Amino acid sequence: MKKVFLMLCLLGIALPYYQLLLFIQENGSMAQFWTEAFGSYPASMLAMDLSVAALSFLIFLIYQRVQKQIKLAQFIKYFVCLFLVGFSLALPWYLYDHYDQ
Repeated sequence: MKKVFLMLCLLGIALPYYQLLLFIQENGSMAQFWTEAFGSYPASMLAMDLSVAALSFLIFLIYQRVQKQIKLAQFIKYFVCLFLVGFSLALPWYLYDHYDQ
């Protein structure tokens, strides 16, 4: 199962950033990103769904840290992953690290 989580980590980096690179190539900058991300009801629904899921994971991480169930270094690792790459990396990496526990 750890191999599956590791593969999901790699996909969680590659797939979103591939789409981002395509967007930048087409538009030349990030200026229209948020406008297009929330440009239609289906896109807004997906963006809000992902936002709530990522916020839920962040709250869970904070709770885990306060309860001392994860170390500060782990918390920082998942936090940085969540905000620099996204939920698509942070959650699989957390699952990878905690699969045996």
